[in-house]
Amino acid sequence: MEPLVKLSGIIKQFPNVIALKEVDFSLLEGEVHSLVGENGAGKSTLMNVLYGVIQPDMGDIFIRGEKQIINSARDAMSFGIGMVHQEFMLAPTMTVLENIILGFEPNNRSVLDYDHAFNKITELSREYGLAVRPDSKIMDNSVGEAQRVEILKALYRGAEVLILDEPTAVLTPQETDDLFKVIDTLKQHGKTVIFISHKLQEVMEISDRITVMRDGKVQGTLDVADATKEKLAMLMVGREVFLNIKAPSTKTGPVVLNVQGVSAKGRRKLSELTDISFQVHAGEILGIAGVDGNGQSELVEVLTGLSKIEQGEITILGTPIANLSPGEIRKRRVAHIPEDRNTSGLCKEMTVGENLIATTLDNPPLSKHRVIKFQEVNTLASKLVKEYDIRPANHRIRTENLSGGNKQKVIVAREVSEDADLLIAAHPTRGVDIGSIEFIRSILLSQREQGKAILLVSADLEEIMSLSDRIAVMYEGKIVGILPATDGNERVLGLMMAGGGYDETAKRKEDEVVEA
Repeated sequence: MEPLVKLSGIIKQFPNVIALKEVDFSLLEGEVHSLVGENGAGKSTLMNVLYGVIQPDMGDIFIRGEKQIINSARDAMSFGIGMVHQEFMLAPTMTVLENIILGFEPNNRSVLDYDHAFNKITELSREYGLAVRPDSKIMDNSVGEAQRVEILKALYRGAEVLILDEPTAVLTPQETDDLFKVIDTLKQHGKTVIFISHKLQEVMEISDRITVMRDGKVQGTLDVADATKEKLAMLMVGREVFLNIKAPSTKTGPVVLNVQGVSAKGRRKLSELTDISFQVHAGEILGIAGVDGNGQSELVEVLTGLSKIEQGEITILGTPIANLSPGEIRKRRVAHIPEDRNTSGLCKEMTVGENLIATTLDNPPLSKHRVIKFQEVNTLASKLVKEYDIRPANHRIRTENLSGGNKQKVIVAREVSEDADLLIAAHPTRGVDIGSIEFIRSILLSQREQGKAILLVSADLEEIMSLSDRIAVMYEGKIVGILPATDGNERVLGLMMAGGGYDETAKRKEDEVVEA
């Protein structure tokens, strides 16, 4: 069978890096073809070449056997190629209809034909199971509905090939199920889908074929029947990877973090946290699950001193810390892995070593009487670089020159090495490669075994279930339930993430449905 799309010998070089090294990639009509790889493997660059956002230095693109030049996204759309980015490109104050037709407005004798557009969108919605209200504003729709709008926008513009970039990253399990139904419907209607994801279980579920990239090269393309998560991970990293690790349960110690009745307003001065109560014990990982935007960031901010609370109490080993400064909270032996490493976790202009010791430079043995002891600084920085496998193994290079995974390792090394009683880890593996995910997760479990209290905030449900001893679910600024990790299957947690409460009866009923 002749490929619908074929990329041949694609080479793309940026300053100091060759992103694509003679890449060949073929897409068959009517298939779901997943593209996986670590950060920096080249998969996004390759898809941006196909979508016309990036121009290759060498290589050819063939569509239905004919060589084509794609210089822009508009060119790509003219060949029936659409792309749904991870960050939605929608105007929140405009309606669904207005977003879909923007730049492709139908007209009748130079007059916008809204009725025609409305009818076409309604027809596409019904045909592909993409239920949205054309007259509703984007801001009034859920994340899942906004994603449907992006898909409808591509279909409205004639897409036969849909590139979906990390499409489940912001979805609940139920919304993911709905998306997979849509993808299946697209396939039934003869559409072709490229599915970019780092979630190997999803890739195995939805794909017909899977292409793995590493270091700018294609490592192989497998039929899904011949693939396993272990085989895919091996191709991605070049070695065996263990992601579903779980240390045996240990006896927990005293309460380290105690949060009682906390309410707070976020930076936008809206009510973001309402009557939050929970505890984290020594030797325990409490996972905070929820779709992004339901108060998780605000919770971390009040716990680390970045925002003030309006009412309630927060203590560390019985000592009140509410509304203290970040520096004062850190002195109470609280470490923090922030959710955004580039804006909050690192100074990119500083060296790796400078970032590693930034929070402890004023403390012995790194300084004495406000005089920095450079030999001690260099010794510690070299030790941490080696211990945490930071690459390149040179603490004198600027942090901006590291990959995302290695930047994250710098933060993890700095925070864990402080030997705090409480570690707040906000999305610790977001946007890092699979090898770094494995390493960071093993570090968190090691800290748990050493008796540290860990608050883990993550949008990755697999990560929450794999690492946590107990799981608290947040929805619209509230904790809707706290349950043992052993009770937290995807269905139960997904219902809670959508606003449903948790009780034993509901859990049993859900288990019965799953077993049936």
